[in-house]
Amino acid sequence: MEQVLLAINPVAFSLGSIEVRWYGILIALGIVLAYFVGQREAVKRGLPEDFLADMLIWAIPISIISARIYYVSMKWEYYGANPEKIIQIWNGGIAIHGALIGAVITAYIFCKKKGFSFLKVADILAPSLLIGQIIGRWGNFMNQEAYGGPVSREFLENLMIPNWIIEQMYVQDLGTYVHPTFLYESMWNVIGLIILLSFRKVNLHRGEIFFSYMIWYSIGRFYIEGMRTDSLYLIGELRSAQVVSILAIVFGIIFIVYRRMKVRPVVRYLDVEKNTNHNTKKNVKNKGKKK
Repeated sequence: MEQVLLAINPVAFSLGSIEVRWYGILIALGIVLAYFVGQREAVKRGLPEDFLADMLIWAIPISIISARIYYVSMKWEYYGANPEKIIQIWNGGIAIHGALIGAVITAYIFCKKKGFSFLKVADILAPSLLIGQIIGRWGNFMNQEAYGGPVSREFLENLMIPNWIIEQMYVQDLGTYVHPTFLYESMWNVIGLIILLSFRKVNLHRGEIFFSYMIWYSIGRFYIEGMRTDSLYLIGELRSAQVVSILAIVFGIIFIVYRRMKVRPVVRYLDVEKNTNHNTKKNVKNKGKKK
């Protein structure tokens, strides 16, 4: 008989009655690493040093709220009957597509108010989005959630993954091993991160890095979502994440093709905006006067 180890404790440590979970720690770690990577590139591309931090002050809480709203709306039959549980986000229930929608809308409004190109900022931050998702999926691993259907231990061993991952993929309530869909998506996003970082050197048209992110992530999410057993559904067997993924792929392709054919003059990722040069020169002159 196979010996199965106990699942990893999702609680990292406790502060009195407050439990600090690995999920929250990993989400926070993903945000921090995504910020530092994005900040370095943002400054290099001519954005003010405090631009990204100021934007995240708004984007992070709005993304969490929109992720919750998305999730609740997909399970309204339950939450409509139990409205007091709508705000109980600590019991789980957020959707990454909701978070992305909230983040994109916030970034768009913020960029417009600050007078910067949204597409430029989106291109800069696309790899950071993947970094956050790569690390965040390991929060699902620690919670033993977002997994797929039943598989054999032999199947998992043939994937050449560490034993501690295999053991965590045994769900006691089901009495079986399951597909590590968190790992599939995390690895898919690692490949996507490498591709997006290489696109910076190719110097694509502005906006194409971000929409390449949308297309790449959505292709992987569409197929991986089909393996999961905890999907949110729109109608019947229609999975919401797959519908959103298809829409994102189509929209991303249309956007890239349209801008390639119609938009002139062509502005590329590495191009420096005239207003940025103007502001830089102005700052240099001001510093010279102060001296």
